[in-house]
Amino acid sequence: MIYTFRLYISKCFWLCLGSPNQNIGNSPAMSLMHKLRRRLFPPRDVIEGYDNEELVETIYRKTVAFQPHGDWPLVKNIGTVLDFGGGAGIHYKVARQASPDIRWAVVETPAMVHQANKLATNRLKFFSEIEKAADWLQGIDLMHSNGAIQYVDDAIGTVKALCAARPAKMVWHRVPIISNGSAREEIQTSFLSHNGPGELETGRDKVVKYTKRWLAEETFVAAHQGYDLSERGSDPRERGTQHFSFARAS
Repeated sequence: MIYTFRLYISKCFWLCLGSPNQNIGNSPAMSLMHKLRRRLFPPRDVIEGYDNEELVETIYRKTVAFQPHGDWPLVKNIGTVLDFGGGAGIHYKVARQASPDIRWAVVETPAMVHQANKLATNRLKFFSEIEKAADWLQGIDLMHSNGAIQYVDDAIGTVKALCAARPAKMVWHRVPIISNGSAREEIQTSFLSHNGPGELETGRDKVVKYTKRWLAEETFVAAHQGYDLSERGSDPRERGTQHFSFARAS
């Protein structure tokens, strides 16, 4: 079965990868005048959807320019990773500092895959389908996803597809969860300059609009058939979200 995704390319703070105390991917603070001007005179141009060519190109250029630093304990002693919603490979750039031989498969939108393939190596590949990513890895030590599942059309179906790939461990960051109630949707906006690491190099800022889904807790956890919930809690990197870890049941 072919899965088509509308994955969210997260804001610059999605680089806080494994620990809220890490200082990975922080960009210089905008000046107070810049912030005030943007608040008083927000951008008029609007981008809708993450297949937009300008958005993809912006994230790609910023990822190429990004210089990683800091440690990421999550990937220590890990051989293969399926990174769901991993943009142009920003997480791989951090992971390979400590694990240069790690093999990394990013699952992304077709537009991002087309652009990011310029960065592919024998250890980093980009795919628009979960099954093809899993086939290339030939065994997945870790499924990692940071702030992406809520921007997929069929979030629960995608969780089940990821479980079907049988990774040994599944780690989710920044998942919007409703503890008591049904799933719901909302239109969320961000600035183009907030997508990818750092600020825009050149050009005018724009508004990016996308659909964000809040997931029912019980449904999200139950979708992980064949897995045991090993850790969960509030995610300090984004208000209202949670992080989860699942281990494959023996």
